[in-house]
Amino acid sequence: MRLITACVPRATNIVVERTNDDLRVPDHVFGVSRECYRRSSVTVSANSGPAVVAHSDTLHLVRAVLLEVPEAMLAERRRLGLDGRDEVWNGVLHMVPPAGGPHQRLGSQLLLVLAPLAQHQGLTPSYETGLFRAGDDYRVPDQLYCRPEQQSDRGAEGAELVIEIRSEGDETYEKIGFYAELGVREMLIVHPEGRWVELLRAVGGRLLPVSADAEGGVRSEVLGARFGTVEGRLRIIWQDGVADV
Repeated sequence: MRLITACVPRATNIVVERTNDDLRVPDHVFGVSRECYRRSSVTVSANSGPAVVAHSDTLHLVRAVLLEVPEAMLAERRRLGLDGRDEVWNGVLHMVPPAGGPHQRLGSQLLLVLAPLAQHQGLTPSYETGLFRAGDDYRVPDQLYCRPEQQSDRGAEGAELVIEIRSEGDETYEKIGFYAELGVREMLIVHPEGRWVELLRAVGGRLLPVSADAEGGVRSEVLGARFGTVEGRLRIIWQDGVADV
């Protein structure tokens, strides 16, 4: 057996919840070295003293939820710059770990290609910018493309397009309803493995999947560009050019 000990205040309750047979305890939440495990049996103790998460030693991720978050923990995350991707869902803080290198590199490559296309359409590109419904209700997509009047000092109050790059165990699909309610026109979900995308478009107040064309690609009306997979690369085609990422 391998053991992770997460030291939390005695008054703090911990809920460890299973999602798709995975559990996760981020190191920057509890201040311990990250260790990851797969499909494990879990024992949690958090009634009086440190919480102990015990599980088998197969590799994967572990997820935990604090019902009460100490202010000292939030201050430390801000000090270390670990809160840039954090989100608040209707008053509930979601601590999102920093994206890994491959995720960031793919996002940067996409931004270099898509930003000029967006600007040609009169849109402002943003990277990891908060999309707000209220001060205690916002999400942070990987990329956001909005009209100038949708920008605000705190981030954005609306968007024409949001892009989410998938990471294992993330909450991309849980955000769809929020984006639809804020009037987002399109949502592009990018899968790094296999370099393929899903495109959702606003229809009757909902974001619904756009059917692929005969060659398996989808076309963004917001950007005026088509996305498809060619030989393991994501190919983006627009009126005056083409790029593979």
